[in-house]
Amino acid sequence: MRRTHIAAAAACTLSLTLGPASTALAHGDSHVGELDVVIGFGTEPAYAGMPNSVQVRLEHGGEPVVDAEGLTVEVTFGDRHIDYDLEPNFLAGVYGEPGDYRAYFVPSEPGAYTFHVRGEVEGEEVDVEMTSGPDTFAEVQSTTGAAFPPVDVPSTEELTERLEQDSERTTQAVADAKAAKDEASSARTVALTAVLLGAIGVIAGIAGLAAARRRPTA
Repeated sequence: MRRTHIAAAAACTLSLTLGPASTALAHGDSHVGELDVVIGFGTEPAYAGMPNSVQVRLEHGGEPVVDAEGLTVEVTFGDRHIDYDLEPNFLAGVYGEPGDYRAYFVPSEPGAYTFHVRGEVEGEEVDVEMTSGPDTFAEVQSTTGAAFPPVDVPSTEELTERLEQDSERTTQAVADAKAAKDEASSARTVALTAVLLGAIGVIAGIAGLAAARRRPTA
């Protein structure tokens, strides 16, 4: 019994020791004066299409910052970007970890994301930018490899390509239909013109015959 208790205590100690270390490895750390800024995804690993958040942990002089206001983060993927407000993800003595600020969003595509945090905290001007990578935080992954049972779902890039192809086919079909309509309209116009000319010729012929009949005979 005593050995069991010792083993359990050792396992708890090991998990507590490794827990913060693994979290730290998945986030990027930056220092602004006495301010420590830790940035990463709130939920890791991060998967495309799954709700997540930008997580920013703030400490000043080794103590968590609990009154930061006006912090924003710009999230960039490729040539697209959007700004979010960072809000406290804690209530002192009630829930959460003091110093933890979040901006919730859904990363829609796998790959590298950049977080640019701006604002003023404890008199320090914060302007920290980090891009996911080996030395910061992990990139967003596709759900394909993590799904169980496996599902053959097209990626966002594949869906975009299919939509573009369908759009091109639709545009070409509309253009072809318009061309056919214009051609039919032109043919109908030619036919109507021919009919009118024929009718005019007939009328002219009838008029000529009538005039000839009205002429006095010598």
